[in-house]
Amino acid sequence: MPPSVSVTKKNMIVVSNRLPLSIKRVDDGFESNLSGGGLVTSLSGLTKSTSFRWFGWPGIEVKDENEQEKVLKSLSEHNAVPIFIDEQLAHDHYNGFSNSSLWPILHYQSGVDFDDGTWQAYKRVNEIFADIIAEEATEDNMIWVHDYHLMLLPSLLRERLEKKGKTFAIGYSLHTPFPAEDVWKTLPVRNELVEGVLASDLIGFHTDEYKRNFVACAQTVGASTETEGEIQYKDRTIMADKFIVGIDPQKFSDALQDSDVRNRIQELQERYKGVKVILGVDRLDYIKGLTPKLKGYDYFLDNHPELSNKVVLIQVAVPSREDVKEYQELETEISTIVGKITGKHATADGTPLIYIHRSVSFTELTALYSLADACLLTSTRDGMNLVSFEYIACQAQRHGVLVLSEFAGAASFLKEGSITFHPANIPEMSDSIEEAVTMSAEDRKRRYEGLREFIETNTSAKWGEAFIERLSERLQPS
Repeated sequence: MPPSVSVTKKNMIVVSNRLPLSIKRVDDGFESNLSGGGLVTSLSGLTKSTSFRWFGWPGIEVKDENEQEKVLKSLSEHNAVPIFIDEQLAHDHYNGFSNSSLWPILHYQSGVDFDDGTWQAYKRVNEIFADIIAEEATEDNMIWVHDYHLMLLPSLLRERLEKKGKTFAIGYSLHTPFPAEDVWKTLPVRNELVEGVLASDLIGFHTDEYKRNFVACAQTVGASTETEGEIQYKDRTIMADKFIVGIDPQKFSDALQDSDVRNRIQELQERYKGVKVILGVDRLDYIKGLTPKLKGYDYFLDNHPELSNKVVLIQVAVPSREDVKEYQELETEISTIVGKITGKHATADGTPLIYIHRSVSFTELTALYSLADACLLTSTRDGMNLVSFEYIACQAQRHGVLVLSEFAGAASFLKEGSITFHPANIPEMSDSIEEAVTMSAEDRKRRYEGLREFIETNTSAKWGEAFIERLSERLQPS
């Protein structure tokens, strides 16, 4: 037998604006728990080959140094390092520049105001992250930075690490769209943000379109992009590619076997017997197209009175960024439209619209996914929209129909098996709803099989594994 080979573990620092943990005060200390979603799920299967340390804001303000030590001790149990930020600075960075200026431009929103004060806060937070990570990073290996809150971080990190004589491969993943050049150039600080990201060794996007848009914008700051998938900038070669983010389908398959979920499905089936259920699950955000969705559904009810008592739209709108003025105004607008639709179409026998403005439990969500004959997603722009994947994962028996906006990133991959439409075209949306609720069982099954194959092939674990494998190739030999 050959002698055993010792495999050296890769060391990965994962950086996000917010740590993937919940932390709360308990007696004289703090208690932290790792969340079960997002990045944690994606990377959980890679712990044998890679050790992870998480860096990010803990979500609470802790000024006292003794209290900070207690938080640090609690988080260290999960290999997490808190980056403490003053409450006002955190607000200006997150609610200010990140979500009032950068987020809307990334999602093709017009008329966005630029505020230099919040931009300075954004820069300062990125600097704080860079200072702490550069100091704490002791192993020459990999750093993976996530999302639009930290676009300056790769550049700031590289500068500090080089001064300390440390060598790291830096990866960056954007979880939103990246817009076309004519939209991006409306942001006064666009070049600084692009240059910040270009300090990475590997840049990941959800779709080829987002990658192409970024590459075009990189050219405007002097980058050369003659070779597909490569960007030459400041004597460095940066790789840029598409990495398809997914979900863990097994999580939903397992949930569907849970007795509580099965009981809830049975209750809902009795409640909606003889009725076609259309489901919408969205954060309450203007990019999710909730206003056009409700208008399109109202149009559908007006033009198909023969179906008005045979369909119901259950719309879950999870509260989001409730302290941001634009989101408060959106919630008011949606509540008004819901009231008008209910007033117009409800009868003593029931209502064709149920609006749930709160989070729902995983048990309830899984049951709703399983129950629904169609899932209606109307994003005006969306990085991917994993609700579409979750719905597919719960439809092995019913073969429900996915009705999907062509502007969701998921539409790039799911177009063949779903019904796609333009969310601003209300008659087209209405026709898509009608097609979904009247589709034959044979067509539903045929469409569904392709969708199921896609989500089982492109899982969250494979996304994480693919990115880390590509990033590890950029490690410079010692």
